[in-house]
Amino acid sequence: MIRSLLRGFALATVLSAVAFAAAKNPIVGGAAMFDNKNIIENAVNSKDHTTLVAAVKAAGLVGTLEGKGPFTVFAPTNEAFAALPKGTVETLLKPENKATLTKVLTCHVVAADAMAKTVAKMIKDDGGEHDIKTVGGCVIKARESMGKITLTDENGGVSHVMIADVKQSNGVIHVVDKVLLPKM
Repeated sequence: MIRSLLRGFALATVLSAVAFAAAKNPIVGGAAMFDNKNIIENAVNSKDHTTLVAAVKAAGLVGTLEGKGPFTVFAPTNEAFAALPKGTVETLLKPENKATLTKVLTCHVVAADAMAKTVAKMIKDDGGEHDIKTVGGCVIKARESMGKITLTDENGGVSHVMIADVKQSNGVIHVVDKVLLPKM
């Protein structure tokens, strides 16, 4: 009886260890995200980020986001882009607006590998609000409430992290529900 219990315990321990080791990144836009692929290699597979991918291509940022990093990308969904005023996305994607598009996109990128736990600690250490400086020179205000992180852009627009900690070979993606806009 004791041997049977010990074998059962040993098997349960091994299975738990295997399950933990096989823990996966979240599914994003219906696609598996792989931590051995870079930001672009994963993003192109998310059906929720086709607008973001098109914008990154139009801005000429593919090579950068395929680079070594580390990067943290606050990745707006297609719905986030669709919530912008009518015609905004189409206008930004025009070649003559590449500089503006690049500014908007780089205000979603941080030159660090910042997992949600790290961001939450910085928020706590700073008394409830932490300024995050982006590659585009924007300052995003991060706050945490009831275990959820929100980001406020320079215009007062608030974005919520919907899916956190999507690991990449060159950083991390946090899926957000609003486009963060720079002061223009």
